Amino acid sequence: MKQLAEGVWRLDEFPRPTINIYLAGDVLIDAGRRWDLGRIRKQTADRELSMLALTHVHPDHQGAAKPICEKREIPLACHEDDVDAMEGRRPVQEAHPRNLYNRVIKRIWEGPPYKVERPFRQGDEIAGFEVIHAPGHARGEVIFWRQADRVAICGDVVRNMSYATTLPGVREPPELFTYDVAENRRSIRKLAELRPALTLPGHGPVISGHEEIERLAEGIGA
Repeated sequence: MKQLAEGVWRLDEFPRPTINIYLAGDVLIDAGRRWDLGRIRKQTADRELSMLALTHVHPDHQGAAKPICEKREIPLACHEDDVDAMEGRRPVQEAHPRNLYNRVIKRIWEGPPYKVERPFRQGDEIAGFEVIHAPGHARGEVIFWRQADRVAICGDVVRNMSYATTLPGVREPPELFTYDVAENRRSIRKLAELRPALTLPGHGPVISGHEEIERLAEGIGA
């Protein structure tokens, strides 16, 4: 694991960070794909865990949630607007569900439904971070924000990689995976207004400073 900020680590992934899983204190943030279970178990085996908290309920962020929570006997938490998706009453991926790529992702990445014991909402606190609701990519997408050192764990509000080449670059998430693009653009502006010193995205390396995010916010349409 690599420490990125005070009390915050990113789990290792070979050959480079593409689907990020973080540890904030004793709270695991996100659960990758189904096949990420092995690396999560291995890298957190000697860590006390009190909770698994999701930035949002999509196949590449909730994939291993059920077995992790069951094995470690910890509660699952996500925003209240994503509880239905996590518990199986609504599709996990609402954007373009008939698209072939999304159908393949559902088949090979998506984890089974699981009970959300700790639904959270705007203004709640998770591992010392404030919950900021930032919907668009998913209904329950959130930013975990720590004002003290201006660290944002932002899920997929923005990404810092090209999905084609895996090279870094701050971008909005693809429309293919985003149920409301206009709403997500409002959430990007919300992230930019925080002026984070360090942003930890769901995909790609950390983003240092707020300038790239502000440029993205200024350049996207309404």
